[in-house]
Amino acid sequence: VGPLIAGAGVFGVAIGFGSQTLVKDILSGVFYMMDDAFRVGEYIQSGSYKGTVESFSIRSVKLRHHRGPVFTVPFGSLGAVQNMSRDWVIDKFMINVSYDADVAKVKKVVKGIGAALLDDPELGPLIIETVKMKGVEQFGDYGITLSFAMTTKPGHQTQIRRRAQAMIKDAFAANSIHFASPTVQVAGDEAQATAAAAATRDAIAKKNAALAQGGGEAAAE
Repeated sequence: VGPLIAGAGVFGVAIGFGSQTLVKDILSGVFYMMDDAFRVGEYIQSGSYKGTVESFSIRSVKLRHHRGPVFTVPFGSLGAVQNMSRDWVIDKFMINVSYDADVAKVKKVVKGIGAALLDDPELGPLIIETVKMKGVEQFGDYGITLSFAMTTKPGHQTQIRRRAQAMIKDAFAANSIHFASPTVQVAGDEAQATAAAAATRDAIAKKNAALAQGGGEAAAE
């Protein structure tokens, strides 16, 4: 009889702890709903979990990661939630230009690109504040780092940024604005200078190939 009573006691303790966890999950879920922390279809992040809210039950939420997996996370384990899908998103990116680039000219060119994006029938309605150059971020080994920013509706920032960057590339080419790239100054005749430049290009190409191969292996893993 003693072992049975002891076993029942252990079972009761386990049930008690399980009930505490369940109650914690349910109460946490109630508070999230009261705070309107997230809704179905919104992209959220909490700790190591992030994804689009697909559904939620009385004790957990299902998050669809952008790569496909679905996380079922108890409300009691969520903690602080970052909602990436409310109202607006600020998107920032950097571009490196050569030291001989006219920064004022770059700003003027990008201003024109921002106006063109606003006039775009597809992207214009999705832009709250169009792309603009914020200023010089830092001075690097090969050029100047310029920072850019824009404000868009949630979920569309990547699409708009890609279009803006493509337009910037074309506008830079049309206005003789050069992106930063490694350069080598060699004292000597023209043949030596040409050989040194070729060696530099080969080294950069090998480095880029190695990085690309490494990225492919990481993706495969």
